[in-house]
Amino acid sequence: MKPTELRQEIRRMRFEEAYEGWKQNRLTQEEAGRILGVSDRTFRRYLMGYEAEGLDGLLDKRLSADSHPLYYGSGKPLLVDAE
Repeated sequence: MKPTELRQEIRRMRFEEAYEGWKQNRLTQEEAGRILGVSDRTFRRYLMGYEAEGLDGLLDKRLSADSHPLYYGSGKPLLVDAE
């Protein structure tokens, strides 16, 4: 497992713990974010991703090759003339 994959898996596990605490009103969003090492705003962003896509919504999309701005989902690099 690559280090980035390991970090994402740890984030998912920690999120589940923080989410359950928040859902059961044992934690505020700020406290849940602190468990994850992020701000309360980032925790809310994680919530939106989780509610929309489940645990896959927590994955860092920047780490996939297709998300690179030179690819635009085609799988091939976009060539730009330097003229």
